[in-house]
Amino acid sequence: MGPLRFAGRRMAGFLAQPRPHQTRPSTSDPALLARTLQRGDVLLVEGNSRFATAIKYLTQSTWSHAALYIGEEPLAEGGPPRPMLIDADVEQGVRRIGLSEFAHQHTRICRPQGLPPEAVDRLVDYMRARIGHSYDLKNVFDLARYLIRQPPVPAHMRRRLIALGSGEPTKAICSTLLAQAFESIRYPILPEIETVLGHVGGREQRQEILHIRNYSLYTPRDFDVSPFFDIVKPRLHAGFDYRALQWSEEGA
Repeated sequence: MGPLRFAGRRMAGFLAQPRPHQTRPSTSDPALLARTLQRGDVLLVEGNSRFATAIKYLTQSTWSHAALYIGEEPLAEGGPPRPMLIDADVEQGVRRIGLSEFAHQHTRICRPQGLPPEAVDRLVDYMRARIGHSYDLKNVFDLARYLIRQPPVPAHMRRRLIALGSGEPTKAICSTLLAQAFESIRYPILPEIETVLGHVGGREQRQEILHIRNYSLYTPRDFDVSPFFDIVKPRLHAGFDYRALQWSEEGA
């Protein structure tokens, strides 16, 4: 292992360390979260590590991490099926992990709309084929610089700072990997939209032309604000009746 790679691994380990005082409790019971997720959903995670702090600062967002839910399958051969995701971890690279990894963290489900089962299969296959790829260590160094000093970076530049990695095809960060996966099935996340005048049936009409943005510019926040993903809240999805709530009378 070369000096730069060794330093990158050490830096990744430092940035991955949790900061417990920044942990917010989950708003969804883990079992309810598991029942609500559907194959192909994107799960956003707030995160509480130094690395998460850098991502949230640069994106001005709650969300620092994104993973794709791939359904229930054994973690190890012969084991019981359990809810599984694929993500890109700063230390372990692209990996397949159990939902329990994020069970007690603040999360959000973003659900792409109208995907047929065969499109979801292609999406999952794309992610699965990249398991074992390493995290982009150049991106680690770039984010570390802005975490340590936290300069007053103008808002319009922050997204560019997320995309400072090497761009090598065998390296990835979580949001760029997911952006590439959805791009592979031509599903939009947050494209640039151009409005043009066209003619349909002899009448002039406005049409929207979608332009794919470079995958390296995507952040976890983009799945949250995308007009093409539903925000699914487990408590509401399971059926919610405010009249059935039990309130404490203390302090009334």
